[in-house]
Amino acid sequence: MTSPLELLATSGLFVTGALIMRGAGCAINDLWDRNLDPHVERTKFRPIARGAVTPQKALVFTGFQLLGGLGILLQFPFECLWYGIPSLLFVASYPLAKRVTNYPQFVLGLTFSWGAMMGFPALGVDLLSRPDALAAAAALYSSCVAWTVLYDMIYAHMDIKDDVAAGIKSIALRHEHNTKAVLSGLAVTQVALLGVAGLAAGAGPVYFIGSCGSAIATLGLMIWRVRLKDVGNCWWWFKNGCWLTGGGIALGMAGEYIDQYRKRGDETSSPDL
Repeated sequence: MTSPLELLATSGLFVTGALIMRGAGCAINDLWDRNLDPHVERTKFRPIARGAVTPQKALVFTGFQLLGGLGILLQFPFECLWYGIPSLLFVASYPLAKRVTNYPQFVLGLTFSWGAMMGFPALGVDLLSRPDALAAAAALYSSCVAWTVLYDMIYAHMDIKDDVAAGIKSIALRHEHNTKAVLSGLAVTQVALLGVAGLAAGAGPVYFIGSCGSAIATLGLMIWRVRLKDVGNCWWWFKNGCWLTGGGIALGMAGEYIDQYRKRGDETSSPDL
C-alpha cells in the first residue's frame, strides 16, 4: 500500500501539474477565441482579447507552460508518459468544439478529468494488467467528466445572451428550457459512477458515506438553489459549488485511505495465530 509520504508527494506533483496545464489550456483557449472574446461581456477584457498580449507572446508563454508540464510529467514513472501526452489533444481541441457542437463542455470534461486516469500509473498501478484498477479508473474518469459538464453548464448560463450574438455553441443554449433536469441527470450519473469506482476499488463505508454521500448533498443543494437567470448567482455556485463537491469527495477518499492504512497496519502488527 502506498505510504502517506509518497501519496502526499504525488498529490503535490499533481496539484502543480494541474495548475501549469490549466494555465496552458486557458492560454490555448484564449488564442483560439481571440476574435470571439471581444464580443462576450465576461471575456472581452482578457489579455489577448483586449490587445494587452500579442498572439505571438501568448504562444511563447504557452510553450514555456507546456515545458513546465512536461517537467512535472517526467517526475512520474515512465509509463505515465503514455497516459499524459495524449491529453494534449483534448487541451488543444476544446476551443474548437464550441464551433461545431452544442456540447463543448463534454470535451472540456474529457480534458479536465484526465488526472483520474493518470493517478493510477503515477502510484505504480498498471491499468493494463489490473482489470479491477482499470474499471475503477474508467468509472472515476467518467464520473469526473459528468461533474465537469454539470458545473460548466451552470457557468455557460452566464454567457447565453452574448453567445447567441457571437454564434458560440453551448449546452446551456441547447437545453435552456430544461437545464435543471439535465443537471439532475448529470448529478445522478456522476454519483453512480463514483459508486462504481468505489466498488471496483474495494472501498469501504467511509468512502461511500464521505465521498458519495457528500456529492449527493452538495450537488442536490447546488441544483436546487442556483438561479440560472442570475449571472452573479451562477458565478457564485460555479466558483464555490465545485469546491464544496470536490472537497467532500476528496475528504471521503482521504478518510478511506486512512481507514485502509490503519487496518493494514493492524494486520501486519498482529501476531500469527
